[in-house]
Amino acid sequence: QVQLVESGGGLVQPGDSLRLSCVVSGSIRRDAAMAWYRQAPGKQRESVAVITSGGSIYYGDSVKGRFTISRTNAKNILYLQMNGLKPEDTAIYYCFLNQGENYWGQGTQVTVSS
Repeated sequence: QVQLVESGGGLVQPGDSLRLSCVVSGSIRRDAAMAWYRQAPGKQRESVAVITSGGSIYYGDSVKGRFTISRTNAKNILYLQMNGLKPEDTAIYYCFLNQGENYWGQGTQVTVSS
């Protein structure tokens, strides 16, 4: 059974940085792809950053140049470094893993406000 647990969210001011972490427990396959999604109030969940099994990385247009996704070699920890945070980045951030089945974390709240 795969479980994902996020941490690192919080309340920050515009321009600040945060690093989210997602600890993955259970059996992780070599073909696992991992990602960060977010969902703001009243909006659909959207992809923020994706890292494929081969290590290719893709970012949503709104976070390019500000956010960086990375993971440990064992793929058991996924990170999201968020710099230059804006109020529109306020959302619940979810960790995601796909290896045939989809797995989601419980989410961590990020609030950007002055």
